[in-house]
Amino acid sequence: MSDPIAPFASEGTPGPDGRRVGVLLSHGFTGSPASIRPWAEHLAARGYAVRVPLLPGHGTTWQEMNRTGWKDWSEAIETAYADLAAQCDRVVVGGLSMGGTLALWLASRHPEIAGVTVVNPAVTSTNKQLLLLPVLKHVVPSMPGLAGDIKKSGVVEHGYDRTPLRALASLVDAWKALRPELPAITAPLLVFRSAEDHVVDPSSARMILQRVSSRDAREILLPDSYHVATLDNDAATIFDESARFVERVTAP
Repeated sequence: MSDPIAPFASEGTPGPDGRRVGVLLSHGFTGSPASIRPWAEHLAARGYAVRVPLLPGHGTTWQEMNRTGWKDWSEAIETAYADLAAQCDRVVVGGLSMGGTLALWLASRHPEIAGVTVVNPAVTSTNKQLLLLPVLKHVVPSMPGLAGDIKKSGVVEHGYDRTPLRALASLVDAWKALRPELPAITAPLLVFRSAEDHVVDPSSARMILQRVSSRDAREILLPDSYHVATLDNDAATIFDESARFVERVTAP
C-alpha cells in the first residue's frame, strides 16, 4: 500500500487532439498529500497529468516545519508548476486551504494558467488572536493543531497535532502580500466553501471573489463538510465539479 503522505504524481494521457492537460494540486498548512490524494486520484483517472508535491516542512514534524515558511512553500509550488507546464499544453492549479492560497499566488504570477480550483482557501481572517503572532511566535513555539477538522467520522487527515507559530506567522504575512495581487488573477476560478469551517472563516472566499479579475468565477457551497472537505461528506461534489471545470477550461 502506498504512503498517503508521499507526493503524488500521474503522467496522464494525451487527449484525442494530442494535447496533454496537467493539474497541480497543493495540500494545506501542517497537512500532507494525504488530505487531497483521493481528489488527485479522481482527476488522474480522467487522464490528466496530476502532481501533488509534499511541501517543505510537512510530513515530518511540526518542529521541522517551524524552520520553514512561505518562501520555501511558494518556491516548491513554483518549481512543481514549471515542471508540469513544461510537459503539458494547459495546466490547471488548485489546492486545499493554504494549498488554495498557493494556487491563487501562482495564478497571480502566471496568466497562462488555464484555471484555478480551490477548497476553503485563506487570504484573510477575522480571528483577532492572529494579531498576537509577531510577538507570540518568539515566546511560544506551537499551539494546538488545526488539522483534522472533518465532519465525517473515522477519517484521518495525517496532519500535525501542533501548529508551529513561526510558520503560521509567515503564512499570515503572505496573505497580506497576496491580497493586493488578487486583481491580477484573470483565469477562470472555481471556489468550494464549506458552510461550517472551524479553520477558515467566510471572509476569505468573499474577498477572493470580490477582488479577482476573472470573468468566469463561481462559488459552490459544501453543506455537509468542515474544513478538510476533500476528505469529508461533500468530497464527491468537489471531485466531480472540479473535473468538469478542468475539462471545460482546457478545451481546445
